[in-house]
Amino acid sequence: MALRKRSRIGGVGLVVAAVAATAFTAPAHAAPDPAGASGHGATQRAMDAAVRAGVPGVTAQARDGRGVWKAASGVGNLKTGEPRGKDDRFRVGSITKTFMATVLLQMEAEGRLSLDDTVDHHLPGLVRGNGNDGRGITVRQLLNHTSGLFDYLADKKYSETYMEGDGYLKHRYDTLPPKKHIRVALSHRPLFKPGAKHSYSNTNYILAGLIVEKIGKRTYEDEVRDRIIEPLGLKATSNPGNSIHLPRPSSRGYSKLFRSQPDRIDDITEMNGSQGWGDGDIISSAGDLTRFYSALLRGKLLPPRQLKAMKTTVSNAEGQDTGYGLGLQRFETKCGGTVWGHGGGMVGWLSLAVTSEDGRHQLAFNYNGDWESDSILPIMDAEYC
Repeated sequence: MALRKRSRIGGVGLVVAAVAATAFTAPAHAAPDPAGASGHGATQRAMDAAVRAGVPGVTAQARDGRGVWKAASGVGNLKTGEPRGKDDRFRVGSITKTFMATVLLQMEAEGRLSLDDTVDHHLPGLVRGNGNDGRGITVRQLLNHTSGLFDYLADKKYSETYMEGDGYLKHRYDTLPPKKHIRVALSHRPLFKPGAKHSYSNTNYILAGLIVEKIGKRTYEDEVRDRIIEPLGLKATSNPGNSIHLPRPSSRGYSKLFRSQPDRIDDITEMNGSQGWGDGDIISSAGDLTRFYSALLRGKLLPPRQLKAMKTTVSNAEGQDTGYGLGLQRFETKCGGTVWGHGGGMVGWLSLAVTSEDGRHQLAFNYNGDWESDSILPIMDAEYC
């Protein structure tokens, strides 16, 4: 799921409804700090500034040639005041999309599909109605969000039921099958002709997950575990299924669910994991995310041709400093560098994980609150500038 500035879309549900890769397009304000960049001091100060701005807590990890740096700021439990943990597990939201795209590109390398296959080739008849037609949408267009399919999270009724206010509190434990999300999306007309432009839609990655399962003849979760989690030893990473709990160690997650009560904060830690699925369900840690993106950009998960395809970007309409590839986003830092990764959000959580192009310098961090997104890019810039 994606993450945009609250002011752009006006409500807590749609903040996460859009936790899109285009979320992180606001200008960053952290000044270059050579001493901080080498010792992570500037990164810690940017995290502390986010907490002063209202984020409950931040957990982070960076990896570079000097080793591993773990850090935290703020609290993990507003009721007890317990500090945020440096090894916390959290819901990564749309960072899941990089895992999904990696699995599909591995399958392509194995000759089991083509990026130019149509959705209908693998899921015949599923995408039909209201002008939607899977016969004209390719796998590549799903992965780079040029399909034109409506984002199911932006559906007003869905958002009010599962992502906002009393609706969320009432339905947070519901199990939602993937095809429910598809039905919601197909109740809307497409936004544009497939391939015409880029528009972030979580619906694309629900369909990607269904294609993975059709090709692999087993669950998307099994494919992610056997292809990525276990080979890389990501011991803090898991797919929750329909579990409502976060594995330990973890902190509480918080949301401002009620747009009419902007100062109200609810503990939303427990939620049914199926409400994210292949577009945003993974639980991980900052440490595991740095290992994942390092392995990916260093070519340990994909052959060169597939990694090149993953890094072939289309322009984001909302940000000149970013580009979107196949489940992978390019960010330009304030000081002119390029990093690759993805942002993510769920109700109650905001995250960013990025790596240098050579895969030798990573940063991943998470907020246990789903507001104050303007402070995210300054943390990235503090680390890399």
